[in-house]
Amino acid sequence: MKATLSAVALTLMLAAPAFAKEVEVAGVKYPETATVEGKELKLNGVGLRTKVVFKVYTAGLYVENPSQDGAKIISADEIKRVRMYMLRDLDKKTIGDAMADGFKKNAGSKMAELQPKLDTFTSALTDAKKGDEIILTYVPGQGTRVQSAKGGQQITVEGKDFADALFSVFVGKNPVDGGLKDGMLGKD
Repeated sequence: MKATLSAVALTLMLAAPAFAKEVEVAGVKYPETATVEGKELKLNGVGLRTKVVFKVYTAGLYVENPSQDGAKIISADEIKRVRMYMLRDLDKKTIGDAMADGFKKNAGSKMAELQPKLDTFTSALTDAKKGDEIILTYVPGQGTRVQSAKGGQQITVEGKDFADALFSVFVGKNPVDGGLKDGMLGKD
């Protein structure tokens, strides 16, 4: 009986790493995969957004084909997702202004034509409390789904051009936070 129990215990100990498929940043756990539209996405990386000395949110980037090249991830016409987990309370205006600022820095000459889409996006945001999530999911041919905080509305903003500028906020040439970008690209 003891030999059987020891064998079971050993088997469970060896199998434990197979079940512990998640990454933790600032106390927030991110599973190594996420399923969207029937496709399994892989966790590319997770980063921490800080402002001055404050931890603002963590963000995980899920993609079909992991890469440390932000431009490659942005240009790929594949499903991708950013899952943001709030580490502090933020009002709608603060979130919207920060996203719009990062968006404008990355949209460049396309900003004028993307402004209506950005307005639609920011209108869907709600106040976020510590522990709330904002999930941004791009699906080719459909657009970018925005799921905002608890009780927020879910919308879809059409166009890969919008998705490219939005994902650039995190992993583009002018990211909102360099450390966050490195984490999301798996360079941390």
